Amino acid sequence: MKTEHLLTGGIPAVLYGSAAAQGYLFLHGQMGYKEEAEEFAQVVCPKGRQVLSIDLPGHGERRDRGGELLPWTAVPEIQTALDWAGRRWESVSLRANSIGAYFSMLAFAGATIEKALFVSPIVDMERLICDMMQWAKVTPEQLCEKGEITTEFGQTLSWRYLCWVRQHPLDGWQIPTAILYAGQDTMTSRDTVTAFAQKHHAEL
Repeated sequence: MKTEHLLTGGIPAVLYGSAAAQGYLFLHGQMGYKEEAEEFAQVVCPKGRQVLSIDLPGHGERRDRGGELLPWTAVPEIQTALDWAGRRWESVSLRANSIGAYFSMLAFAGATIEKALFVSPIVDMERLICDMMQWAKVTPEQLCEKGEITTEFGQTLSWRYLCWVRQHPLDGWQIPTAILYAGQDTMTSRDTVTAFAQKHHAEL
């Protein structure tokens, strides 16, 4: 399978497959990297698609470059990758994991793409942050006062992040979507993903 490493707006990326009119933008999750797309590319490239995958901030080739995986940094970069894909392909689809799916829904709101394929997506970030606050026994007042609190389970709670999420809801998501949900997913409950699927007419 043809593989090309390149930059999209200065962002490390990898393009799988021979030239085609249709393609997927692949987005990894937390602790992931762009080369995770190879297994998916091995399935869709023989069917006449290409796959473009990027390293999100602080991941892959960018792991030691000081970037943080935050929506206000990741979303503009994903939009840059989407612009690249839109100029290259006649039809663009999306394949995204976990927090990559959440960022993509923010970045692609109002965009015209064929379909979205999500694996264990985070579909309600506010709910997830509030759940983590409960796990860490942190009150909203404490988080507001301190700004950031590091938890014993490795996540840093951020008041700025929570406020940003509340100001940027996912209400505008209208792209045909199919979701593969892991039965042991500890980040998103079955009720949460089912409610999202029903609201947005997604296949679960």
